[in-house]
Amino acid sequence: MAAKTNKKAKKAEPQYEVYPVRISPAACAVDLGDGSERGEYVDQDYILHTIGRPLRSISLMYCYYPNDEGWPLRSSVAFKDKEVGFAWDYPYDDYFTYKGGLNGNREDEPFNYMREIRRHGQDITLTITMDPHLSDEHLIAIAKDLKTFGRVFLRVNHEATGTWFEFTKRATQKEIGDFFAHFAEILKKEAPNVTTILCTGGVDGKNSKKIEKGDDMAEGIKAADIMSIDKYFALHYGWPYDVAERGGKSHLRYNIKDVMNYTKKSYELFKNMRGGKPTPMMMSELNSDGDVTGPYDQVNQVKEFLDMIKKEKMTWFSGFSFYQFRDRGRLGLEIEDPNNPNVGIKQPIMDYFKKMVHDPYFSPKIRKSSTKEVQFPVQLRWGNSEDADGLAVKLHLEKNPHFCELYFEEDLNLMIELNGTWFYKAPGTKVVDLMEAFFNKPIKSAKDLTLKFFAPPATGENDLSAEDGINNVYTTMNALPKIRIEYEPVEIKAT
Repeated sequence: MAAKTNKKAKKAEPQYEVYPVRISPAACAVDLGDGSERGEYVDQDYILHTIGRPLRSISLMYCYYPNDEGWPLRSSVAFKDKEVGFAWDYPYDDYFTYKGGLNGNREDEPFNYMREIRRHGQDITLTITMDPHLSDEHLIAIAKDLKTFGRVFLRVNHEATGTWFEFTKRATQKEIGDFFAHFAEILKKEAPNVTTILCTGGVDGKNSKKIEKGDDMAEGIKAADIMSIDKYFALHYGWPYDVAERGGKSHLRYNIKDVMNYTKKSYELFKNMRGGKPTPMMMSELNSDGDVTGPYDQVNQVKEFLDMIKKEKMTWFSGFSFYQFRDRGRLGLEIEDPNNPNVGIKQPIMDYFKKMVHDPYFSPKIRKSSTKEVQFPVQLRWGNSEDADGLAVKLHLEKNPHFCELYFEEDLNLMIELNGTWFYKAPGTKVVDLMEAFFNKPIKSAKDLTLKFFAPPATGENDLSAEDGINNVYTTMNALPKIRIEYEPVEIKAT
C-alpha cells in the first residue's frame, strides 16, 4: 500500500490562445507636455501610473542659442542678476538649454529624457527656439542628433508670429518663415524620421480671409508636415510677476465657441495656402489657466472644447498636446508643491484628463492583425506609438483576482496592457504586478480579457545599421512569461 503524501499536486500550466495585434492612430491623438520654463521634467513611470496609459508623444521644450554669451547656462541662471518683469525679458529664451547640436553632448539633456520617453512606448515632441541665423552646420548637427529616435515631432520657433521670443527680435517675419522652410529641407535629407510642426498665428484679426502674417510665413507653411496653433482658453500671461485679479490687464479668457471657429477657419486658410492639400492640424499647447478660471472652470473649458471635437467627429483636428503635467503655476494636471518641487498636487483637471484619454475617440486602436495563432519565438515590431505589432494573450478570469502577476525569464523592454491599464517592464525587471488594472475597474463576474505586449526600443534609440532601422525596431520574444492568477488570499484564516 502506497504511503500517503501531503504534497499538493502541481498545477498544470494553462494553455493560452496567443494572436498578433497592431496599434493604429486614435481619431484624435493626445500628447502631454512634460517640463518647460514653468515646471521641471517628471519621470515617465510616475506619469504612467498616474494616467494609466502612455500618450502618443511627450513634449519637451528647449532653446538653442550656442553663439550667445552665457550659453549653455539657462538664461535665468546666466543672467540671474538681471531685473526682469516678464518671462521672456532675458537675453535668450529662458527654456532649458539643448545640449546637442554642433560639438554637443548627446549624453546630456534632452537626450536622457528622450530615451526614457521612447522606452515607455511614446514618441517625442521636441520644441526648440533658436537663433534664425544659425549656420547649416548647426542645423545638420541637430538633424543627426535626432536620427536615431524614430518618429520625432520637431516644433521649431513656435508661436512664430508673436513678439516675445528672442528669435522674433533677431529676424524679420519673412526670415523666420524662410528659416523654418530651410531647416525642414535639411531634415528631409539628413533625418527623414523627423516630422516638422510649424506653430504660428491663425486667422488675422484684421482680415478674416488671411492668416496672420501669412505672406511672410508662406514658405514655412508650405514646408511644414503639421500646422499648429497654441491656444489657451484662458491665460495669465503676466505669471509669475503679478497676480491675476478681476480688472487686471495681464490675463485673458475666451469663449470656447469662438476658439473653435477660429481654429477651424485657420485650418481652412492653411489648407488654401498649401494649394488645397489636406494638412494635419493640431494644438501643440492646449489648456485653460486656473489662475484665471479657478480649478473648476478650468475643467469645464477644456471639456467643452474636446466635447465639440468628439461630438462632431472633427477629423481635420488631428490631435493636441496638453500643457502640461506639472506646473509651478496653474497650467498643470498637478501643481508643484512650493515646499518640494518633487511633489505634485493633483488638480481637478487630472480626473477629467484621465477619463478623456481612455475614451475610444482619444485612444489609439489595438486590433487583431491576423487570424493565425502566434508560434514562438515571435518577432515584435515597434515603429512608433501609432504603428506597432505586438501580441495578445486571451485570459479567462473566473472573477476579480487577488493576485495577477507576470514572471519573466527574458530580459525584455515591454509595454503591457490589461483591462485598460498599461504597465512598463524595464530590462532586468523580473516580476510585473498587474493588480492595478483591477483596483479602479474590478470585474464583477467571469470575463475574458486580453493581455497585450508591445516592445519599444530597450535603449530608447533605433539601430540605424538595420535595413529599415530609421523607422522600426524588432524584438524577439521566445516565450510568454509565467502568468500567475489567484482568486483568494494565500491564507484565508490565521494560522
